[in-house]
Amino acid sequence: MSFDLQPNLKGELIELRALTPEDWDDLFAIASDPLIWEQHPESDRYKEDVFKVFFKDALESGGAFVVIDRKNKRIIGSTRFHGYEPEKSEIEIGWTFLARKYWGGRHNWEMKQLMLAHAFQFVDNVVFYVGENNMRSRRATEKIGAIKSGMVKKVYGNRPPSLNVRYVIKKS
Repeated sequence: MSFDLQPNLKGELIELRALTPEDWDDLFAIASDPLIWEQHPESDRYKEDVFKVFFKDALESGGAFVVIDRKNKRIIGSTRFHGYEPEKSEIEIGWTFLARKYWGGRHNWEMKQLMLAHAFQFVDNVVFYVGENNMRSRRATEKIGAIKSGMVKKVYGNRPPSLNVRYVIKKS
């Protein structure tokens, strides 16, 4: 059975579906908020030229989703699966952002639960990489049960490598 990187996933609050080029306007409207990116290593991702690269990479990844609020049917963010490594029984969940209106509630938790449930049909480990100084995302990652498992350097856009915390959730 091969890993479907873009299944349609539905929960009580949100739905995840594959990102399409037609999602640009709705997603950039959210991403253009500088406060979303203030703790991220690529803190200027709210700029259109920087976000265009992110969006293009997301489309090309084959694992990117839009997050849809099931109540109003609006796009509220994005996330993706990346780096599937069958020999390690591992995949990454990342590149997640939500409109600020949805911070601190149950939407991120439900999104990650849907993605984890899907991933654990194919792998034993799900990893997350979060910028060392991105405390908001680090707390959110820990809140879903991820355990810190080291530090790695990652490159974002055309920036020099930055330190990221590596988190893991193991299949139970």
